[in-house]
Amino acid sequence: MSGSLWLKAESAGLDTLPAVPRPRPSWAAADPIDDLTTRLEEVIAAAVHPDEIAAVLESDGMTDDHIRLTYGRENSFALAEDLYARVERRYPEPDGPPADPWHTGLGGCLLRGLVFALPSLAYVLGAPLLAGPAAAPGLPAGTVPLLAGAVTGWVWNQALSHRAYSWLGLGDRAAAARTLLRGAPAGALVGALVAFAAAAAGPGEWGGAVFAAGQAVYLAAATVLLVLDREKALLGALAPLIAGTPAAHWLGLPDPARAALLGTSLALAVGLAARELPPWTAPSGERAPAGERAPAGRAAPRLAASVPYGLFGLGTGGLVLYAAIGDVVAEGAGASVAGPTAVALTLSMGPAEWLLHRFRSESLAGLRACTSARAFRRTTAVTLSLCLTVYLAVLLALAVTGTLLWPGAPDIGGTRLASLLLIGTVLWAALLLQSFGAVLTAAVVCGAAAAAQTVALATGTGDPRLVGAGVAGSAAAVLAVFGAVLLGRATAHRT
Repeated sequence: MSGSLWLKAESAGLDTLPAVPRPRPSWAAADPIDDLTTRLEEVIAAAVHPDEIAAVLESDGMTDDHIRLTYGRENSFALAEDLYARVERRYPEPDGPPADPWHTGLGGCLLRGLVFALPSLAYVLGAPLLAGPAAAPGLPAGTVPLLAGAVTGWVWNQALSHRAYSWLGLGDRAAAARTLLRGAPAGALVGALVAFAAAAAGPGEWGGAVFAAGQAVYLAAATVLLVLDREKALLGALAPLIAGTPAAHWLGLPDPARAALLGTSLALAVGLAARELPPWTAPSGERAPAGERAPAGRAAPRLAASVPYGLFGLGTGGLVLYAAIGDVVAEGAGASVAGPTAVALTLSMGPAEWLLHRFRSESLAGLRACTSARAFRRTTAVTLSLCLTVYLAVLLALAVTGTLLWPGAPDIGGTRLASLLLIGTVLWAALLLQSFGAVLTAAVVCGAAAAAQTVALATGTGDPRLVGAGVAGSAAAVLAVFGAVLLGRATAHRT
């Protein structure tokens, strides 16, 4: 080594020789990371964040042990960061319009919201049939069996819907129909039994139990029609109910006429649901039509996978019920828990569904347009804020309209308004997390909120509206944290 190099090393306090770069000899093996970079160049160039590359590596079956032995990196994330730094970002435009699996029409979503909310008219039409002594704690007669049957139906039918949709996702419509054919009647029976068991706990509840049994049968039929995309048929089944409610209010229909209108809508819903199932239920030994069978080798959906969706239905349904109960207990709003608050929340589910699809669609567009993870997170946050603001504005408009039109509805005060908007925020945020696969997280948060309100109502703790606002606010904060963690990752938005 020359004297100048030695003096330079000595002056720097080094006790080792400086490294001298040498060209790789021609006989040396190629760097495996270079080969991997070449093979995945297009994927790496289009990635917004190294985590996207890590997901691709893991999907190719690369374990951490393999990565350490082959590429000399600790794990898939370290290797992904190296690959990300080696390739310049570029986002080639597709040949045609980019695919958007989340595009959906507004009309269909509004129709679904309508058929979710219109059955609440049955409580108005059937109110005289539920007359009796007030239920504790100060609730209208028949409330306990009605709520017990409704909650049971929501849990069962949410789980049933998920299992049927899972079969549809595999392309086996016949299996989905068989699932509905077996599960819907069983759900109706369970809901009716729970309602009658609840009625046995208090006097004067048998009228509510009979009503709840019909409600359980309707929920089962409606589940079949909604899963099989027959919303218009379900709307037609509700026509007698829609026409009879104004007549009952203005003309004062006798009880037999009210019961006949309710029974007609129920019979139509059951008949239409039964008509939808036989064409898809192939006889034993007969093959389902081509294109409607699960691909060969695909396993059947796991029953356990549908349980979180049932719990999700329990939590979100409980929040809607307690919002309505808060009006009844605090204001004495009529003899039914199906007041303007509950109707506004159920009607808003149509716009909520469309806005969820809109957010997922805009997220995909952001993945294509943004050139950094920070820009993508900023774009996602803005889109999320806009969608949530629009949903709350729609919910507020529905609540104000319902209050003006609903006979004997409570005034919209600050507490009621705050509780309604906070519950709406929780419902929309929970649906958003569910659409990203975090259904168990959403179910646990909503279930805990509903349980807290159950305890407060049972013990008579505080104003139900104030309690509801506090519980909903806490749940919204928890969901916001989970949402920020989940939605901030670019990989979560890949379909």
